[in-house]
Amino acid sequence: MPVPEEAALVPTADPPPAGGAAADPTDTSALAVLRAPQTARVLAASLLGRMPFGAAPLALLVFARETMTLTVAGLLVGAFTAGTAVGQPMLARMADRWRQPPVLWLAVTVSTVGFALIALHVDLPMAVLGAALAGAGAPPFESCLRVLWRDLLPAHRVQTAYTLDIAVQETIFILGPVVTLAAVGLAGPAGGLGAAALFQAAGTVWFATTGAVRRWRGEPAVRHWAGPLRAGRLRLLLGALVLVGAAVGSVTVAATGYAESAGARSWAGWLLAAQATGALTGGLLFVRFGGLRRHATLPRVVGVFAAGYLPLLLTPAPGVMLALMALSGLALPALLTIAFVALDDLAPVGTVAEAFAWAATAFSVGSAGGAAVAGALLDVTGEVTVGFLIAPLSAAAACGVALMGAGRPGQGGRTR
Repeated sequence: MPVPEEAALVPTADPPPAGGAAADPTDTSALAVLRAPQTARVLAASLLGRMPFGAAPLALLVFARETMTLTVAGLLVGAFTAGTAVGQPMLARMADRWRQPPVLWLAVTVSTVGFALIALHVDLPMAVLGAALAGAGAPPFESCLRVLWRDLLPAHRVQTAYTLDIAVQETIFILGPVVTLAAVGLAGPAGGLGAAALFQAAGTVWFATTGAVRRWRGEPAVRHWAGPLRAGRLRLLLGALVLVGAAVGSVTVAATGYAESAGARSWAGWLLAAQATGALTGGLLFVRFGGLRRHATLPRVVGVFAAGYLPLLLTPAPGVMLALMALSGLALPALLTIAFVALDDLAPVGTVAEAFAWAATAFSVGSAGGAAVAGALLDVTGEVTVGFLIAPLSAAAACGVALMGAGRPGQGGRTR
């Protein structure tokens, strides 16, 4: 059977989907996306359900630190992260083959059981198992939402929907820790775990009962054990996302080291919040100005993303550093938007949801690796600048991988 040639790693236009919102070539604004039937609901519900990604790591640390060492607390966070890395592609593959609601119900049940096992505080092995289950069962909202956009919107608004989703997703990482600390204050150390599970369950109910979610079906296709990973250029794109994740993860640790060296550990939270605010701003600007989208390709945007990290090497006074951290976050939503459009084009038929889940896993794995390398380098050298050096180097490598993918013919893409 001949394999269709893959699409380039740049956005492409598709015919408007049947039954979608009426096409308006002059309006690709965020408001146009949100006004389309059901789009605001699925976006809000998915954000509510994804709150544990911003809340659970801190909730696990606060809960574990009551009776455990910091190393053991970190083990629980690692088990949760590893669980999500494995669970998201697996659950998304199930959704691709069947329907979304049954997978979401199964996932949230497993995750809730995991949070309950941790809260029971039986012993360490049970807590680690619970953290792994909580992560592995986290419903795959990102991938389920992103395959819906082409059903809910005309093609010329899909890219705006991706950017809007990525930009407002930053609120998860801004509000998640706040929700955790408030819940702990009200209900004690286990309160953060309960809040994460509650938000996740509420988001699942709201999302899975939406008409568009209930109607969605995966595309019929010949199945392959490798799923979307059999597409060569898609693998290159995932490799670039690993390196992008490493850049982001390394800065998280480097910012903490910078704050400690400045004598104010609390500055770390403000610095990371500034970066998230910059990403939110960058996403809204990318939605607002069509010229940015018309001239953006993945290699160009990754190059801008890499350049945005270079000023952090100056490690200036904290006030200036806040502005530089915001600057470093500006290009991330545009980068991820173009990557998601490319993933949608490159994924073989019937594997789109799983492809989006692999993108999230690639970014998470890269982030964990970048954080680990930055922490090790800071411990060995004691130089804060060294921690910030990883980000531009990793992002530059991602730019190289994106250039390879843009010019390399491959296999496994799909045609429409």
